[in-house]
Amino acid sequence: MTLLELDNVSFRYPDGSVGLNDCSLAIERGSRNALIGANGSGKTTLFQHCNGLLRPQSGVVRYAGAAFDYSRGGLRQLRSRVGLVFQNPDHQLFSASVQEDVSFGPINLGFDEATVRRRVSEALQAVGMAECADKAVHNLSFGQKKRVCIAGVLAMQPELLVLDEPMAGLDYKMRTEFLTVLDGLHAQGITLLLATHDIDFAYRWADRIHLMAAGQCTASLDATDLAEKGDALSALGLPLPTVIELHRRLQAQGLLPHGCVPRTHGELLVLLETNTYVKEAACR
Repeated sequence: MTLLELDNVSFRYPDGSVGLNDCSLAIERGSRNALIGANGSGKTTLFQHCNGLLRPQSGVVRYAGAAFDYSRGGLRQLRSRVGLVFQNPDHQLFSASVQEDVSFGPINLGFDEATVRRRVSEALQAVGMAECADKAVHNLSFGQKKRVCIAGVLAMQPELLVLDEPMAGLDYKMRTEFLTVLDGLHAQGITLLLATHDIDFAYRWADRIHLMAAGQCTASLDATDLAEKGDALSALGLPLPTVIELHRRLQAQGLLPHGCVPRTHGELLVLLETNTYVKEAACR
């Protein structure tokens, strides 16, 4: 079932620059989605249309089959279902303490104090920040701030979480921890849509990959089909994922038979360790 849909959406900024140009995109409920494109391709503009921060100048955006309602009440309801996390957490955090910041959304929705406390507690627990509830926001690390941003959105109990370049500025340990958080949210049934420049990450993580260029979604495909879409990636100046390139070279050397393409280096190593082609070659 399609949860979010942009149908031929166009948007120009006041200076005349194109944000979106007849852009169409469909996000299926329960899926993990990676949006890939160069800087300036329209990713952030698209995301700001996903929860009504920007309104199409032509075309329509739908949620669960219904066109967006841009009234105050309609937007409030929409933003309780579609949560947006900005690339820079300092653009989203504005309260003195972690608990205050995460509680803003539920309070704004009019929930009673007990419900707000429960939602804040559950959201901070989900991102591994429960012990930091009383900390000052300005004393947090960059990665912790990103987690608090997600918690603030989770406290609204959204069905779709949209994240703009969530891995930007994170070191390896932070990225690993952050991915654990995202996988946990997906396991709870939350649909995920994130922007990334990392084709290797997108290939191993996403169910669907969407390519952006010049304000348009130029292709949407299952991640498992990416090996056959080299031309679409090349048109955006992107290489095939490294694991696909390695797999093809090993096949060309006769070390692996033709078959399913691995999506991670771990899967490729298993193929190498268990395949008789490799074992026979090692004995020659």
